[in-house]
Amino acid sequence: MTPGAGPSDPPPLALYVHWPYCARICPYCDFNVHRVRRADEPAALARAIVADLEAQAALTGPRTLISVFFGGGTPSLMEPAWAAEIVAAARRLWTPAPELEVSLEANPTDAEAGRFAAFAQAGVNRLSLGLQALDDEALAFLGRNHDAASGRRAARAATQAFPRLSLDLIYARPRQTPQSWAEELREALDLGAEHLSPYQLTIEGGTPFDRAVRRGRLAPVEPDLAAELYEATQSILGGAGFEAYEVSNHARGEAARSRHNLAYWLGLDYLGAGPGAHGRLTVGGVRRATQAERLPRAYIDRVADGGPGFADVEPLSSRGVAEERLLAGLRITEGVPRAELSPLGLDEARVQALIDLGLLAEDPVRLRATAAGRLVLDRLTAELLA
Repeated sequence: MTPGAGPSDPPPLALYVHWPYCARICPYCDFNVHRVRRADEPAALARAIVADLEAQAALTGPRTLISVFFGGGTPSLMEPAWAAEIVAAARRLWTPAPELEVSLEANPTDAEAGRFAAFAQAGVNRLSLGLQALDDEALAFLGRNHDAASGRRAARAATQAFPRLSLDLIYARPRQTPQSWAEELREALDLGAEHLSPYQLTIEGGTPFDRAVRRGRLAPVEPDLAAELYEATQSILGGAGFEAYEVSNHARGEAARSRHNLAYWLGLDYLGAGPGAHGRLTVGGVRRATQAERLPRAYIDRVADGGPGFADVEPLSSRGVAEERLLAGLRITEGVPRAELSPLGLDEARVQALIDLGLLAEDPVRLRATAAGRLVLDRLTAELLA
């Protein structure tokens, strides 16, 4: 049974709202982010997102809404009143779950931290704070516009303003050692968050970091060191009572897990609103993929025509759905029900070989990666889909 749904209820929904504007674009980021080009555009975008939700509600019909996630970009740069309007529209258009999770991504600048109380009043009850590092040299390397001291201040302010706090951190940085990373994790734990998301630095194509690698100005961390850093993460956070319920997400107790991200990993329906936002929506028994117009102005203009922010709705094949379930579901400790993977026609001899290697758990009902399998998850999923 999925969160928020009874046996005969329509499947529940999660809602992702993409706010694409950033004060500074980080050199590792490949998300759909933009600088503000016209002073009146952000307010117009906020209105367009509400109109988009109204158009998409006509497609979904009555559903239970389990989460709203403001991502970006930097959604904490929006006016809190706009966030309040979007949350109010979502609660009006769908039936909110008894404990609706409303998350907002924020950077730990002093200016943004000064708005935390207003966002809490707007309905945000979970902050995802982009701390990224607690070292000034590392923050400068990552292109961040805050220092470690403001990061600590923002985290402490967030614990006062919101019931739930998650901290994002980036590891596998140049010159980082397992010892220094362990110290940084312990310091992050002292900031009072109940959820930590440590992500390995990935060099994405087309980013400034990618260009630096190709020019020989930046060398990615060697795989063996990256594995040591990953194992240090598991050891430090596990010892502090944080469960690694997903490859890069650790929670102190089940209630601290991200309900929104679990919607992705469990294969639930989710709507995307805002420039470039992706969605997955089941209508008439068919799961469909959506992607909104990427440019803010194009998105605003499309919604102004009276429809949703996306041009096309792509029906997914049963194999396409199963592939998404495999790729997302193996990231979490619960894995994926084998029945949901039947369209893939997995080679059972190959599956058994991966079990014998200790990369998959011995489980007749669910396909689950072991701790060793999660360490090499990209290779594991590639083997399964070969």
